[in-house]
Amino acid sequence: MGIPGPAPVLVLGCGPVGQTTALLLARWGLPVVVLDARPARDLVGSKAICQQRDVLDVWDAVGVGAAVAARGVTWTTARTFHRDAEVFSFSFVDRGRSPFPPFVNISQSETERLLDERIAAQPLIDVRWGHAITGIEQDGAGVTVTCATPDGSVAVAGSYAVTCSGSRCDAVRGALGLSFDGESFDDRFLICDIRTDLPGWETERRFWFDPEWNPGRQVLIHPCPDSTFRIDWQVPPDFDLAAEESSGGLDRRIRQVVGDRPYEIVWKSVYRFSSRVVDRMRVGRVLVAGDAAHLVSPFGARGLNSGVLDAENAAWKIAFVLRGWAPESLLESYHAERHAAALENLDVTTATMRFLVPRTDEEARHRRDVLERARADPAARAQVDSGRLAEPFWYVDSPLTTPDDRRPFPGRPPKGDVPVPAPGVLVPDCPVTVPDRLDLDRLRRLARDGVTVLLGDDVAPGRVSVPADVPVAVHRIRDLDGGGLLAATLGARPDEAWVLRPDGHVAAVVPDPSGVGPAIARMLARRPVG
Repeated sequence: MGIPGPAPVLVLGCGPVGQTTALLLARWGLPVVVLDARPARDLVGSKAICQQRDVLDVWDAVGVGAAVAARGVTWTTARTFHRDAEVFSFSFVDRGRSPFPPFVNISQSETERLLDERIAAQPLIDVRWGHAITGIEQDGAGVTVTCATPDGSVAVAGSYAVTCSGSRCDAVRGALGLSFDGESFDDRFLICDIRTDLPGWETERRFWFDPEWNPGRQVLIHPCPDSTFRIDWQVPPDFDLAAEESSGGLDRRIRQVVGDRPYEIVWKSVYRFSSRVVDRMRVGRVLVAGDAAHLVSPFGARGLNSGVLDAENAAWKIAFVLRGWAPESLLESYHAERHAAALENLDVTTATMRFLVPRTDEEARHRRDVLERARADPAARAQVDSGRLAEPFWYVDSPLTTPDDRRPFPGRPPKGDVPVPAPGVLVPDCPVTVPDRLDLDRLRRLARDGVTVLLGDDVAPGRVSVPADVPVAVHRIRDLDGGGLLAATLGARPDEAWVLRPDGHVAAVVPDPSGVGPAIARMLARRPVG
């Protein structure tokens, strides 16, 4: 892929979301300049540890998905306890045949290291540390970012910008005129990375409500690589970590979990969590992503996972605009889609925090009642909220999606499940065979090569009209998989065509080949949507 012009895309922030954005833009052949206020990478603490299957798949597109999965700890089961009794557990559904596990636990610092290695090998990416953003200006031709550096103020010009500069980027949000409304929760959370040996705990996430060793509050335990376990304790608003350590309370707290065995504290911190979202995720030529756009509580691992999906959404749309494959109005769909995703994450995680930290006596009584009944009542178990784990957002209401009355979206599926393939849903993965393209060995890899059209057996390719100025690949489903697995995975009918976006979401399923061209035009915002 050639470079469309000299002005790079600017990525503000070099955390995992910024790194992913830069790599995805470079994958489309675009030059990128990454600006970060820090003097260098600070690889400290586990931070965001839980990476979901579909995020690993995004990282696979830039060459690190397999490495993250191999380095991390795989877990497939989530267990929830009330006091000393297990209330329920569930495992995760894969409607296709993904090569990745449902979740992998790996420290954020390790993820950043693997992404840095790929960035270092990518000549289109220029990372500049020590560049603190002090101003952003834009016009019809591009974006100019002013930075304070050790050598003085500098201006960096680009075509577009994606700000991934984290939760504390008030100056950037202020320069863009954005609000960041929401709330912070009073209760705090103590986080410790503990290196020890806990046989049998290596492949499961465990969550305790009201254990006797943290009465009235919660504890969450995740396995991590190198015999390390991430433990989160809910603690009172006035919790003092220094006093806890000096009194021996921290050691007692840890031993209540790990027992009488040697352990090492690798990292510890205390957090107070917030739920906030910007009012706009697109301001002209600037798109806002990750923690700069939305903050949620960590129960459900929806922070970094959602930020990576922001990155993919932003990258393919900027690429299609810069290459002339789509009008600039396509970028407005970034706000429409990812702001809706952020609001859903906010709704889901706020409900979790209401269950974890009741605000009223009535809420507390409700929680006690649900937890007591859940031991024997399956209906009550469905009301226990220890965090609905991360999942992709479904763009069923997106202006880019062509609805299909034959496949109405039934709403959010049960915990651990995924929706049936339909317009707006991320397509399940499965093996495919593409002649002369050994690298496109999976459906999602094929989809991420551009716009993909899949035809049922009864659809003649000659009847399908697609735009000549866009990278569109048309395949018969039976040619990609003669054994029928692909058709079965999709639930595809012989008389229909499927249109897949470059991020693997289903843009349309049409029963008439003449609908393919209009569905692609709608997906690229090339015509008004009525």
